[in-house]
Amino acid sequence: MQLTYVVSELTTGLRRNLSMTVAVVVTMFVSLTLVGLGILLNAQADKAEEFWGDRLQITVFMCTDNSPGAGCIDGQATDAQKQQVEKVLSEHPEVEKFHFETSQEAYDKWREVYSADDESQQQVVEAIKPSDLAESYWITLKDPREFQGVKGAVGELPGVGSVRDLRQVLEPIYFWINAFKWGAIVIAGFLLFAAILQVGNTIRLAAFARRKEIGIMRLVGASSLYIQLPFLLEALFAALLGVLLAAGAIGVFLYVVVYRLLRPNSNLVAWVDWTDGAWAMGIVAVVGLALTLIPTLLLTRKYLKV
Repeated sequence: MQLTYVVSELTTGLRRNLSMTVAVVVTMFVSLTLVGLGILLNAQADKAEEFWGDRLQITVFMCTDNSPGAGCIDGQATDAQKQQVEKVLSEHPEVEKFHFETSQEAYDKWREVYSADDESQQQVVEAIKPSDLAESYWITLKDPREFQGVKGAVGELPGVGSVRDLRQVLEPIYFWINAFKWGAIVIAGFLLFAAILQVGNTIRLAAFARRKEIGIMRLVGASSLYIQLPFLLEALFAALLGVLLAAGAIGVFLYVVVYRLLRPNSNLVAWVDWTDGAWAMGIVAVVGLALTLIPTLLLTRKYLKV
């Protein structure tokens, strides 16, 4: 196989179908960027759920030495008091499951989210120890509307500092995160379908423009791969450009929106990071290459009859 011929056919094909190639690249870029943003929003929803709990959860905070309230007059919750809470939760009909979070786990989660640039605030942050944070039970309910029974059953037990129910706060947050995520994925799906159609049109036009050369190559016994390779390389070129542009857009979104705007100004939740961005870019690369090369292999066999 002559490399010069393949390169020559690639450049000729790109020049002949420049407008179609640009259209494929732009469509791939926009659709893959939306796919990547959908993946980041899904990761953000997972992080929010891990930090705050989901809409089916309530949290029972046990007493610390500094907790106010009549149930905490004896200070730190004892093992016996925690066993009593666990017994009530295990037997309660509204509870699906629950898990215990230690003070150290709560501290690690808090430090992951909270940061302070101001020196005086940083001193306050450094002064807080794991023992200052309450141990807690994260309870998943069978029905999010049926929470008063659990709250009443454990709220007055000795050693319980408070019971937190964030459903009214979390519900609109999760709603909009999911709405944006699925909206981005649905729009991306339509655009990816449009990109596949454009790839098909590009191959059909290129095959028609080169019909004489293809006929001659068939007569002289050229292999299927030899005939298909220029078309595959054109599709690969467009896919790589679309993937690189989409990866760049995801990186810009992370740097500008997440790291420059959200992280410095909000410590309410753990935000997505570069690890999540790299994962999104990897999925985008696989999706972009697969949805370009696989249709190209199938369509070249149809249009080139090889």
